[in-house]
Amino acid sequence: MRYSLVFLGVLICQWQTAAEAKELSPREIYEQTSPAVVMVMGHSDSGKGGSGGTGSIIQADGVVLTNAHVVIEEKTGKPYPRLSVFLKPARVSGDSKTDLARMVRARVVAYSSPLDLALLKLEGAAVPLPVIDLSDSDRTKIGDRVVAIGHPEQGGLWTLTTGVISAEVDNFNGVKGKHVFQTETSLNRGNSGGPLVDSDGHMIGVNTAIARVAPDGIPITSISFSLKSSVARQWLREQGVTSGRMPAAAPPSVSTPAAAESLSVPAQMPQPVPAPRQIPDQTPVPKTAGPGSQVMPGQPLSTHPPARAYNLDELVSDRSKAEADLDRMISEMRGRMKER
Repeated sequence: MRYSLVFLGVLICQWQTAAEAKELSPREIYEQTSPAVVMVMGHSDSGKGGSGGTGSIIQADGVVLTNAHVVIEEKTGKPYPRLSVFLKPARVSGDSKTDLARMVRARVVAYSSPLDLALLKLEGAAVPLPVIDLSDSDRTKIGDRVVAIGHPEQGGLWTLTTGVISAEVDNFNGVKGKHVFQTETSLNRGNSGGPLVDSDGHMIGVNTAIARVAPDGIPITSISFSLKSSVARQWLREQGVTSGRMPAAAPPSVSTPAAAESLSVPAQMPQPVPAPRQIPDQTPVPKTAGPGSQVMPGQPLSTHPPARAYNLDELVSDRSKAEADLDRMISEMRGRMKER
């Protein structure tokens, strides 16, 4: 009887180990993590420019991690004055009016342009919100399966793409401490700031950059880069974001002291040729860079674009114009009230 119990115990341990080792399917990963993925839009006061990308809710009280180049205006080097964040609907239909119905405001708490990271706080969102775990990327190895969730232009909102870890690159583009994964997982404009997720459903990277065309014009495919979660976690600790706590003294729309220190670098970091470019989530704007910015505008849009699920530029432009129109309407109403 004693040996039978021991044998039974061994079988139970083996079963638990096998269950823990079981990889989630892409469908299971998507169902588990996509509710914590958001769409992020930045708007200028004029309503003539903006940016769009992806973010991940990492704290249930509405803390979002994304790329700095999604929320930092390129020509000013400062956070966009208006940020809109869209929460995932129960079902993505392809109709942007219904898919983007759950909008909340957000503010920049901290950012680092060299690392291309930004931390946002949602305002007025019903909490607790679904979150995605930020895992230890050091356990991820070349060949491991990963998925990405985001909003690639000409694709659908909350799109799932799959692939593997292809390589590891330390000090990416000459930035000390900026360690990245190279992945074959499809990333495009609109994926910026979104999560790279392992087979356990944990976030092990922040999707940041792509390589698409060589100097001689030959297309490059399946070369994308994600900032390792270990780098993001260290940066978050520097901002005081641990155990679900928010930095108490950080004012809205500015860098915290740690982030400000990291911004004291040349405006344009030296890059090898050919250099992979950040996922170009910016609408066409003058090609100037703010302090520490490494944002690189995308290629010009075709004059005859193919049919697409959604147009990122039009979506951002429409939202920016709506914001500007609302401001003008409020100003006019206030002016009339004063005249009375």
